[in-house]
Amino acid sequence: MPEVQQYTYTFKEIAAALVRQQGIHEGLWGVYVEFGIAAGNIGPSPEDVRPAAIVPIVKLGLQRFSEPSALTVDASEVNPKSTRKPA
Repeated sequence: MPEVQQYTYTFKEIAAALVRQQGIHEGLWGVYVEFGIAAGNIGPSPEDVRPAAIVPIVKLGLQRFSEPSALTVDASEVNPKSTRKPA
């Protein structure tokens, strides 16, 4: 069996994991992506360059949403508050 080289996740799976990691128990949350922008002249050779935009991902995070969507998870469902009582 080949060694795994890559794992992929849906936006909802990423949001759920981050909600759990942050200990959030209520609200609609989704993945937040902040992009940057830069420009340059890029090409396969100095004689064949073109103006180009470079759009890096600067930050990833969670954002609270007011309405459910294909990007959101309900924190009360993916990370419910514990109902265990202390001993």
